Amino acid sequence: MDKKLLSILVCPVSKAPLEYNSKTNELVCRASGLAYPIQDGIPVMLEGEARALSADEKLNSNN
Repeated sequence: MDKKLLSILVCPVSKAPLEYNSKTNELVCRASGLAYPIQDGIPVMLEGEARALSADEKLNSNN
């Protein structure tokens, strides 16, 4: 994930910063509890496409 792109992207729901999870290839927002997939190198920043984080994922950094 391009660090410059990551630095300007925010969660569309909470407007909080995102973290890149290399294991799942997702952008994670702990504030909203959502993980946005990255498909073909492009972040899919749609709430309807996001996955809800489990309780463990909300607490632990999985980068």
